Amino acid sequence: MASRPLILMTNDDGIDSPGLHAAAAALSDLGDLLIVAPSSQQTGAGRSYPATADSTIYPATIPLSGDNIAAYKVNASPAQAVSLAVNVVAQRPIDLCVSGINYGENLGSGVTISGTVGAAIDAACFNIPALAVSLETPKEYHLTYSKAINFEVAAHFTRLFAQQTLANGLPAKVDLLKIDVPATATPETPWRAASISRQRYYDLVYKGQVGLDGAQALDYTVNLLREKVEPNSDVYVCAVEKLVAVVPMTVDLTAPVGLAEVADFFQALSRQ
Repeated sequence: MASRPLILMTNDDGIDSPGLHAAAAALSDLGDLLIVAPSSQQTGAGRSYPATADSTIYPATIPLSGDNIAAYKVNASPAQAVSLAVNVVAQRPIDLCVSGINYGENLGSGVTISGTVGAAIDAACFNIPALAVSLETPKEYHLTYSKAINFEVAAHFTRLFAQQTLANGLPAKVDLLKIDVPATATPETPWRAASISRQRYYDLVYKGQVGLDGAQALDYTVNLLREKVEPNSDVYVCAVEKLVAVVPMTVDLTAPVGLAEVADFFQALSRQ
């Protein structure tokens, strides 16, 4: 039914992720679902457009309400999945993009590393309101499809903000929302608008020999600096207060300063 909103659903964990399936189940009655997701794990892909990606679109299915519904998978990044959905698959304008639900919270200054967020940013660049939804999970589950993770609460908040965005759009000057749900949250857990922390929430860890000549295995760990984290930031709201952190984001990465001020700064330096 063309009168129903068209909701693009994607993720960075891959087409077989229970997080994606939980989001689809939560939104299935809000509109027509167009599910286009990477065929494999793409965590950490950011908004990348790798030249080696295969642009072929393959039919797939995902489970929904005891049945299987049609979907598509691509051997590409999450952002490329969005682009292919918009430019090739969709037969009418897309009203909303939902990326997630991700295994693992996406907090702090490294959010642009996230394929979940990257897909939502790419949708926003097509003027599609977007949500990037992540659930706090132990690190050992980040690259899995473990059924030990319960996405029910995260699906509740996905539906809440999807329903409101479909009905009313996003606030002025907001292109997408980044939503992070603590592992301890319930449907009654309050949500709070937050900013992106300047703190690097995930720290890189080197395993094995470190040096220019030696092979290294790269890993990461959570490094929560409670005493330094900004009180209104996503890290503080989600990881410290254990509330749902909702960050309004924009694709405009310009620093919030007057352009004349920047020009004056460098012109003054050139006169020294």
